[in-house]
Amino acid sequence: MKKLLLVAMLLSAFIANSQSFSGKGDQKFFIGANIQDNASGLNVGYDYGLGENFSIGVNSTYAINVNNGVDKAFSDRFDLKARFNANLGNVLNIDENFDLYPGLNLSLKNFGGHVGARYFFSEGFGIFTEATFPLAKYSDDKLDNGYYIHNQFAVNIGAVFNL
Repeated sequence: MKKLLLVAMLLSAFIANSQSFSGKGDQKFFIGANIQDNASGLNVGYDYGLGENFSIGVNSTYAINVNNGVDKAFSDRFDLKARFNANLGNVLNIDENFDLYPGLNLSLKNFGGHVGARYFFSEGFGIFTEATFPLAKYSDDKLDNGYYIHNQFAVNIGAVFNL
C-alpha cells in the first residue's frame, strides 16, 4: 500500500509540474486529424517559442479523403503554413497545463487565422484542438480543382508533444 501511495504521489507531482507553454525556447510537435467540409486529412506541425507569450511555427495539412468525387492532384491536397501564435495560457491563468493560442498563418492557399487550445497531461504529452479559417483567399476561381480544399473553416484535433 505504501508503494502504491508513493507512486500516486510521484505521478501527481509529475503531472502537476507539466506546463503547456514555457516561453522562449519552448518547442512543440503536434500531429492529428484535419476535418473540413468534403475532406479529411492529416495535420502535422511544429511551434517554437520566441518570447514569454508568442511563438512561430510551421504547419502542414494533407487532405486524404476528398468527398466530392473529383480526383485531386497532390498540389491541391497539400498545404503548408507559416504561423504566429499569441500564447495566452499564463495570461489567463486557468491552469498551468492549459494554453489558449490565437494566431495568424500565411499558407500556400490563403492568409488565415486560427484559434487553438492545448492541455498537457504530463511534461511531454498533451492534446490539442484548433479551428482554422481563411481571411483572404489567393484565388476566387471556383472552377479550380483545389479551390475548396484548405480554403474553408476546418478543425484540427490530435496529440501534442514537448521536445
